[in-house]
Amino acid sequence: MRRDIDEALQGWPYEPEPREVVAREVRARDGRMVLQIRIELGIMQLEVDGRPDGVRPHNFATYLDYLRHRAAARGLAPGGKAPSWTMEQVHCMEADREFVQFYHRRVAWLALQRYDKALRDADHTLALMDFVARHAPTPEYIASHERFRGLVLFHRTQALAALGLERRKPEESIDSVHDGIAKLSAHGETWSVDHEGEELVNESLIEQLKVLETEIRKNFAVSKTLKEQLDEAVAIEDYERAARIRDLIRLRGGANR
Repeated sequence: MRRDIDEALQGWPYEPEPREVVAREVRARDGRMVLQIRIELGIMQLEVDGRPDGVRPHNFATYLDYLRHRAAARGLAPGGKAPSWTMEQVHCMEADREFVQFYHRRVAWLALQRYDKALRDADHTLALMDFVARHAPTPEYIASHERFRGLVLFHRTQALAALGLERRKPEESIDSVHDGIAKLSAHGETWSVDHEGEELVNESLIEQLKVLETEIRKNFAVSKTLKEQLDEAVAIEDYERAARIRDLIRLRGGANR
């Protein structure tokens, strides 16, 4: 059995453009699809479903699922209220491992324009961040992850906007971008308050989303989305018009997620 990866590297040089992620989907010898990322010293191979490393932590699909189980397994306190559960050092180390794995797979899916899968992995990371915010042992550990929430929200917004365009619903894409900008702004403000005015890189991410919105409006000739028209009607208390716009939104399949 060959143990080198020469065959896998053949014809796949490492010549990325700045900030480019070089990835591909291939079929393994047993027939399953796997995701590969070309790095300077070789290749990373990830599973396309479940944990990227293919491991089932404590027989759960992901470590987040295991952590949720641990937190829910606490018995009731004498007053009938479940006591809070705090992550231990080993839990933090394994959560960090899962954060990194899902980051690599998320950016690979974006590079491959597999936006549904990028969205799925972004949602997993946000859920893990939410869990850490509730159960982490220290504020410092929470902050070590919260400083990256903006990037995950940015990737999620990119994926949602692209999915809208794939469905030929540019208005939905624009509304997704607006929602992403609002969440990034809120996160930046919360971080600044909690960390004595320290600013994150959210502003540069917000600017990139604004550029994306401008391009969508230009390419698809969108003046105002139905959601924007609805907000305007509500703002000026034209509730009859607002009701008509809501009906149109329902007819078109609802507002964006």
